[in-house]
Formats: sequence, C-alpha cells, structure tokens
Amino acid sequence: MVEKTKSLVLIGTGALLGSFATISILKLLSRRLGNQQAGKRSGFLASDSGITGENGEGSILRARMGYDGVANGSIIRDLLKDEIVSEQLTRNIQFFGMECQQKVTESFVVVIGLGGVGSHAASMLLRSGIARLRMVDFDQVSLSSLNRHAVATRDDVGTPKALCLKKHFTSIFPECQIDARVQLYDASSEEEILSGQPDFVLDCIDNIDTKVALLAACVRRGLRVLCATGAGARADPTRIRVADLRESTNDPLSRAVRYRLRKDYSIEGGLPVVFSLEKPKVKLLPFKGTTGEEENPSDYQIVPGFRVRIIPVLGTIPAIFGQVMASYVVTQLAGLHIHTEPVVNLDLDHYRILHQRLLEHEELLYGTAMQVQVDNEEVMYVVKELWHGRSARDLSAKDVGRAMWRSVNELILVRWDQAKPASVSNLILLKFKEAEEHESMMLDDIKEKEPEFFARVTSVLKKAEFDFSL
Repeated sequence: MVEKTKSLVLIGTGALLGSFATISILKLLSRRLGNQQAGKRSGFLASDSGITGENGEGSILRARMGYDGVANGSIIRDLLKDEIVSEQLTRNIQFFGMECQQKVTESFVVVIGLGGVGSHAASMLLRSGIARLRMVDFDQVSLSSLNRHAVATRDDVGTPKALCLKKHFTSIFPECQIDARVQLYDASSEEEILSGQPDFVLDCIDNIDTKVALLAACVRRGLRVLCATGAGARADPTRIRVADLRESTNDPLSRAVRYRLRKDYSIEGGLPVVFSLEKPKVKLLPFKGTTGEEENPSDYQIVPGFRVRIIPVLGTIPAIFGQVMASYVVTQLAGLHIHTEPVVNLDLDHYRILHQRLLEHEELLYGTAMQVQVDNEEVMYVVKELWHGRSARDLSAKDVGRAMWRSVNELILVRWDQAKPASVSNLILLKFKEAEEHESMMLDDIKEKEPEFFARVTSVLKKAEFDFSL
C-alpha cells in the first residue's frame, strides 16, 4: 500500500510539472508568434532580403536583414519588461543592476570584421543584451575559419560571415535589431557604416590600411572605439591586456598602426586596444600557388592591400581577444569602471633596486630607514599599479619595453608628504632631479602652484588607501 501511494504521488508530481512546462512552452510560442506578426508590421524582424550590389554595380556586396539603421526606441526600452528577455539576462541584471543593464540593452554597437575575434565579440555583446548590433564584413566563411569562428558550421562555409552570424544570432536573441552588412569598410562606405551615432565601435580588422582609416574616422567623429591588434601566432592567454595604443608592445600590427596614425593623422594615442605581450610564436607561412611553388602573394589579391599569406592561428586566442573586447565594451556601457592592469615591463630585480634605493635615500635624508613601511611586494604595487613604471609627473606612455627598463636608472621612490612615513599611500615615483625639487617644497606650495598635479597625485594615493583598507 505504501509503495502504491508513493507511485501515485510520483505520477501526480510528474503530471503537475509536465503541465507547468506545457503551459510555459505554449506561452512562449504564443508570445513569439505575436512578435513575428508585430515584426512584419514594423520591419523589426525581417525575412532574408538577399544581397544587393553597391550602387547597382555589384562591386561591394551588402545585405541588410531586418534593421535599417533606425532604432525603434520604445521597443528597445521595453525589452527588459519582457519576462523571457529579463529571464535570459537575469545574471547580467543581477551583476549590473536593472538600471545599468538598461543602459547596455539600449546601446547601439558596430562590429567591423567578423572573423575569429569579431565573431566572438559580437556573440558576447548579443548574449549580454545589446539590442542593436551592426555587423560588417565583406568576407565569407571558409573551412579554415571553423577553428576559431564563434558560431559557423560546415553548412555555413561559402556564406558571408555577416549573414552567418545573423542567422545564428536570431535564434539566440530574436529581439535584437541586427543590421548585417556584407560590405568592405573604406572611405566610400564610412558614412553609411558609422551612421546612427553608435555608442561603441569595435575594430576587429586585420588589414592595416583599413584599420588605420577606421580608427582615424572614429577619432574625427568622436566615437568610442576599441581596437583589436594581432591575435595570430600566439598561445598564452595570460598575457592579453587592454591598454592605450601607446603601451602595446611585441605586436607588429599595433606598431604599424601606431606609426601610421601618428604620421598620417597626427594621432598619438588615446585609443584603447586589446593586445598580447607575448612575442609571436611563428611567422607568416610562405605563399604557394596552384603549382606548389612559392609565388608573389600580391598576384592573388582579390582586394588590394589585403593579406593573402596565412598567419598560423591557435583558435582559442582570437576567441579570448573577442571575449575581452565584449567585456570591456559592456562594462563601459553599463558605467562599471574597471581598473585594467597596467602594462609595466619590469622584472623583480627592478623592484628590488627601487626598494633598496628607497632605503638608502631614507637613511641619507632622515638618518634612518625605520619609517620605510613597504617591502619588495608593496614596492611592486606602488610602481606598477599606482605609477605605471613612470614618474608621477610623466603623463605620456612613451617608455615601453627596453626603454622602460632603462628608465629605472633615473627613478626613485620618495615620500609625498615628508611628515608621514614611507608607506604605500605616501610614496610617489619621480626622476632624481624631480625628487630633489619635490623635497625642497612644502605640500601647500605644490597645491597652490600646481593644483592639477596635486589633485592627480592625491587621487592616486587615495586608491592605495582604498586597496589596502588604510
């Protein structure tokens, strides 16, 4: 009897759960059918519109599937009120809070270049709730793309990358307004591709000319842009960083972009980039024609200036680049300020030198080093996290790599306020001559004569107080 009762209870419970599941599915299907009908009326969800030639000539393919570049603001604003959308984004909402997630969802982001980096960046932007995406790439999915592309399958080989992502994305987040363009970015398409005042532009292009032109256009238009540099020929995910273009090292692509931006557009920096500190493990493979003999790659270029030779790629690295880009953009849009790890190319010996120099200076100036309250590890924090391996008076990022190693020879840690001990929240990094001048002045004098410098140093030292709960 007991066993029979247990069986009946289990059967009843299963039936009840099954009923709930059925009702939920029916509601979901009903809602989606309603969305589709509304979409047909408003153009929000469109059917495949095909690919048309630019200016009727077919020289540049373009596809606009469903989103004509003009946002339906009311639909976007109300998205998070939808039960299914809010449940899909519930972890993001828990992380950011509803108000900040609303900022993310209402944002409009343009991703240019949809290969290993761009496809993963676009995918995570979509999954993070960005409700308006413009995705641009003139290229098609190839079999060799499948080791690093975010969503492409063998069935997608031969189809434009933009349309491939569009197809998969509509099943992940059907409410997203997607403008998928099979189009090459250049001077003639700049106005169209960057139209609509996007909140962020992601540069995932691997061609130098196009990359430089895009970055310069974003600077000229006042658009926020994040640039991806070389992800090929690398294997160490722990060395991927986000920093100003001036700070990127060991990357031939960013070096070339930096040079061209300075030479052609007088742009020195101020552009965030994702790059790897790792030196490339392998080089471009030699180009071989149909005969198997090495030939001139430029003879086979479909688009002038674009690479034909193959860069060996470990698929995980461009994927991580894309994830880093998406994370950076989403947190920026949400208003969550992330302090990225500074790029400081020093080793432990350099920190030991600076620590020893501090001790000797304290003994010389005060007759004792008893008030030095930092060890080697804390010196590393002060030099790396607070002052980025540079003098507190040096706002530029010109010293990187070996130049930064050499700069250690002229740097010293000194007290900001001479009346307080040499602690993590009272040490600044200066050049020898600057340190001498600093120690001949009172803080009140600095505050009066150099208010900006005083405010900046005070702000940095408050960060140390916060980090060390002082």
